[in-house]
Amino acid sequence: MLALILLLAASRVQLFDEVYQIPASDWRYVDLGLKQRSAVVTAQFDTEGKDSRVRLTLLRREDLEKFREGLPHGNVDSTEAAPRGTLSYFVPTPGDYVLVIDNDETRPAAVHLGVWLDFGRHGPTVSQLSPRRQMTVVVISFLVFFGIVSFSARRLFKVVRKQP
Repeated sequence: MLALILLLAASRVQLFDEVYQIPASDWRYVDLGLKQRSAVVTAQFDTEGKDSRVRLTLLRREDLEKFREGLPHGNVDSTEAAPRGTLSYFVPTPGDYVLVIDNDETRPAAVHLGVWLDFGRHGPTVSQLSPRRQMTVVVISFLVFFGIVSFSARRLFKVVRKQP
């Protein structure tokens, strides 16, 4: 039992817990190094000023180079610009990934960033079906229910009519 607890504890690794100074209209990045294994990346940020708003973006290394040059680039996941937030994303394929802290504000921002890698979880946790799928399940359930009731009622009426 102790070995299982130690294994579960070792599957989550904290990479960073630091404060970064981001100049006005500038950005910084931190390297994640997911070259060998897939993992769930969880990053929490909190700006030290109430008026500061930053965006956290998860990128592949090749997209960082395009971002750096001002070219169109893709991103894996990002947060909205806010004083605090959380980004949690399952990275299914190993590779070079970075987290970019982007400060679009006109004043510098001090950002406390905590980053964890969880190698124990496999895939995103789904807590609820989308509204469209919920409606599909309800409609199919009603159709099957009324189909069974109609079939049973017809069979019962045939049996009742045949009796003298």
